[in-house]
Amino acid sequence: MERIVECVPNFSIGDDAKTIEMIVNVIRQTEGVYLLDYEHDTAYNRLVVTYFGEPEATKKAMLNAGRVAVERIDMRKHQGQHPRIGALDVAPFVPIKNITVEECINLSKEFAKAFAEEHKVPVYLYGEAAETPEKGDVDWIRKGEWEALAENMKDPERKPAFGPVKPHPTAGATMTGAREVMVGLNINLGTTDLRIAKAVAKAIHRKKGGLVRIKAMGCLWEDRGITQIGITNTDFRKSPLYRQMELVKIEAARYGVQVVGAEFCGLVPIDALVDVTNYYLRLEGFSKSDLLEVAIDRKLAELNPKHASTISCK
Repeated sequence: MERIVECVPNFSIGDDAKTIEMIVNVIRQTEGVYLLDYEHDTAYNRLVVTYFGEPEATKKAMLNAGRVAVERIDMRKHQGQHPRIGALDVAPFVPIKNITVEECINLSKEFAKAFAEEHKVPVYLYGEAAETPEKGDVDWIRKGEWEALAENMKDPERKPAFGPVKPHPTAGATMTGAREVMVGLNINLGTTDLRIAKAVAKAIHRKKGGLVRIKAMGCLWEDRGITQIGITNTDFRKSPLYRQMELVKIEAARYGVQVVGAEFCGLVPIDALVDVTNYYLRLEGFSKSDLLEVAIDRKLAELNPKHASTISCK
């Protein structure tokens, strides 16, 4: 595979097994793409799918999955703790191999145009694809969420890049764009007090004076007896994972609360884990090349020039 794009679409569905299966299967069955992972839950009521492939194939898979989402998901009935504006809430294209961010931006615009024309769903461009930094901010686009979408779209400043200037009656609106590799690390707190979780999330969120490239939210997991800080890190090199973990510990300690666990949402780059390992084990000179699997992969590439290494990250 000469050029590789990763896609991580987020759907506003977490408890409808049939719809989840249909979305995942239509991606899996799209020629030229490969499903890596999918996760869903009832607290966030959200499905996150990760797949990769050649550029055109990834766009086709996104359109196929978006079609199922529009047909099957009714935002009028959706309840969940994760901010959202539509059935296919966000559709990012991530450059992985032999493709630039600029090319992924064009790919996202092609997807947006086709998706809006087929389904009459308004599509916003976010991140690097947006017209201005403000209009590319996910929090700005999602202000008021699905419930305030129709009213917000009456503002000319909130006109979508593609599609109608009002929400689809059941599918809402969609965001698409290009971004670099992102890491989702959710940190669990030993309390059911959602106010504490939200306070901690606010303290580490970049817009509230927290860490650069970090967005965070507090969520209640009643059945597990915990709260969770849901964190998206759009540049783990500028805000390492160990730094966000340590800051959460510090802020939670103010309320007498401890971190009781953590989990990744989706896949994580090797370099991010190497960085964490170096910090917590106090290693000296340890790098990705010291990993067994990476060494094997490198040797196979030496023996067979056609061997396509997959152990890399942006």
